[in-house]
Amino acid sequence: MFTISKQFHFSASHQLHGLAEDHPCSRLHGHNYIAEVVLQSTTLNSVGFVRDYRELSDLKNYIDDELDHRHLNDVLGENNTTAEKMAQHLYEWAHARWSEVVAVRISETPKTWAEYRP
Repeated sequence: MFTISKQFHFSASHQLHGLAEDHPCSRLHGHNYIAEVVLQSTTLNSVGFVRDYRELSDLKNYIDDELDHRHLNDVLGENNTTAEKMAQHLYEWAHARWSEVVAVRISETPKTWAEYRP
């Protein structure tokens, strides 16, 4: 099995509802996110790629146009835009375009990651 991944960076705000008032995530706040898309294949194309990284620029464009410097609650229409839900959202977007996508990971901080892998 061949595995490749690519990271994309963006900044956005969100707010998580239903938490205790003193929980920091209950307040409006933002993160410098890292989204990592993971692709796998048992075979390589004629050039020797799972998929050409340049083809993933559509994901960069989507992130830049729709998520970067936005309020994620508004963009996704959810009260709780957790890293887990962001990973699922980006997985569904990417997998609809590239069948080799097997997972998406989201980092809100250098020490935390959430992954969606069906």
